[in-house]
Amino acid sequence: MARFAVRMEVDLPADMDPDAKADLLAREKAWSQQWQRSGEWVSIWRCVGEYANLSIFEVRDNEQLHEILWGLPLFPYMTMQVTPLATHPSDIHA
Repeated sequence: MARFAVRMEVDLPADMDPDAKADLLAREKAWSQQWQRSGEWVSIWRCVGEYANLSIFEVRDNEQLHEILWGLPLFPYMTMQVTPLATHPSDIHA
């Protein structure tokens, strides 16, 4: 299994149709919660004061992470920073 931290910043068009926006956000929530329930999307944290989140993924490989991220309905409106993670030698839980 591989772990990644992914920071996602969202930039929706200010003039986006409200119904289209509501549909997009509902699909985004369903997609992310599906992966959270399956265990690959380990946690999601809101970045205070920003339209952004920091998420932790535990996936089988890079391809699965790619599938999850590219499947996000908000993907076309996001800037992402992906950071591979490794166990720290000082972690008492490792």
